[in-house]
Amino acid sequence: MQSESSGSPQIPPHIIARPEHTVSRRDIEVEALKVLYRLHHAGYTAYLVGGGVRDLLLGKTPKDFDVVTDARPGELRKLFRNSRIIGRRFRLVQVFFKGGHIVEVSTFRCRSEFDELAEPEAG
Repeated sequence: MQSESSGSPQIPPHIIARPEHTVSRRDIEVEALKVLYRLHHAGYTAYLVGGGVRDLLLGKTPKDFDVVTDARPGELRKLFRNSRIIGRRFRLVQVFFKGGHIVEVSTFRCRSEFDELAEPEAG
């Protein structure tokens, strides 16, 4: 897999197929599902990621849900009027829903950004 912008190889997602887990859509907050469905219907790739997925796999109740996508922050803002962009270096979008629910959405990063994060700072 190559990143379009850098030509560097991307880390492929680790997708756990439905027969290999007991997580159901009923276990996922409706707000996170709305984000995933809207991204999919707009032609973007999107995955549920992070601690919420981990908690579900461990049989715990998640505190929140995060999504990662190939949509850029500006594109996300157009899709979700109820959102704001946060962060300077690695911008992500918080999508707000009634009842105080927030789904954080980040954009896939290219391999070179991961390498840069892993390198110790000079000095």
